Amino acid sequence: MHGSELKDGQHSTPEEDPRPKLWPRVLGSLAIVGVMVGMMIGRLTAPTPVELQQVDVLAGGLVVWFNDEPKWHGELVDGTLGLLFDAKGKLQNGQLMLNGKNVNWRLRRTDGGLLLTLVAARPLQGDWAGAPQDGRWRLQVNLRE
Repeated sequence: MHGSELKDGQHSTPEEDPRPKLWPRVLGSLAIVGVMVGMMIGRLTAPTPVELQQVDVLAGGLVVWFNDEPKWHGELVDGTLGLLFDAKGKLQNGQLMLNGKNVNWRLRRTDGGLLLTLVAARPLQGDWAGAPQDGRWRLQVNLRE
């Protein structure tokens, strides 16, 4: 036989089956149900997001309160203090006094989370430390010139 053309009603290719193909539908339905169940389980087991609760101004520093310990990173860059938190919260800003001079602070959202910046007219130095307290997480920022 040289090809699949018809020769006296006989050929090498089987005829099309007139019945509908249900197997792809069954597999597609199972895939959709599996994705939906996985999303529900993931939603139930996901940790609660870390949220900023409040910012307290102290003499010479700030205290930042969270509902749980966030991932965070802090740097001193050109006399400016910046702390990046992997958390959610509302935008805030304010001032505090350090040796009789103003220091501006600001909380804003970035792609990495919340960014706390402290800026003054002169270069700042400082340190920060976090610890759990009263079922929340407390980060204290101490500033000095």
